[in-house]
Amino acid sequence: MTIRSTVQTSFIVEDFTPVPLPAGAPAIEVGLPAGMSTMVKTYAGPVHGRSLTLFTAAFDQTNGAGTYVAMELFEGKVEGRSGTFAFLHSASTQGPGDRSEEFGRIVPNSGTGELASIKGTVRLVIDGRSERMIFDYSL
Repeated sequence: MTIRSTVQTSFIVEDFTPVPLPAGAPAIEVGLPAGMSTMVKTYAGPVHGRSLTLFTAAFDQTNGAGTYVAMELFEGKVEGRSGTFAFLHSASTQGPGDRSEEFGRIVPNSGTGELASIKGTVRLVIDGRSERMIFDYSL
């Protein structure tokens, strides 16, 4: 029996740590500041648990323009089912309030435990009040 659901859940960033480029990596300057970091997030709601996020971006904080790519490794529960899985999301912005080219996907075959067969899409919502993730998934 396949279970399909769409849930919206909030999260809090508990830690954001910039990570240096590997030793010996070429220094390539582009038109936007670029870098990598890790984040630890705590999720609350129908999806609750924590994630380790591997975050890469070329982004200018002054004018809000750029692109990011994030891979999250999640452990916890999705509507009462326990396990782990990976998901990715990315978007581009031309300035504040302008998100485009959004992409989000649960990584195929990444689930474990009761979430072993999870698949679907994810979408990050930022609206000035909070940041939330929408999971449209099946098991």
